Amino acid sequence: MSQTLQFKVFCIEQYKNKHNMTGAETMKRFKEYGVFNYLGSFFDVLHSTGAKYIVEDIDMFIAARQ
Repeated sequence: MSQTLQFKVFCIEQYKNKHNMTGAETMKRFKEYGVFNYLGSFFDVLHSTGAKYIVEDIDMFIAARQ
């Protein structure tokens, strides 16, 4: 498994746990708002930050697209 894919799985788990969502709900939200592309594009920066920051960043990314 590539590092980018491992990171995306980590982000799914962290996000779903924070928001009390199922994996399917999280996947749907990530696909709807283009989160996977965002995570892939900014992997180099984001993977070196903490889980709390990553989830907050994803929240801001989604909020900007709603």
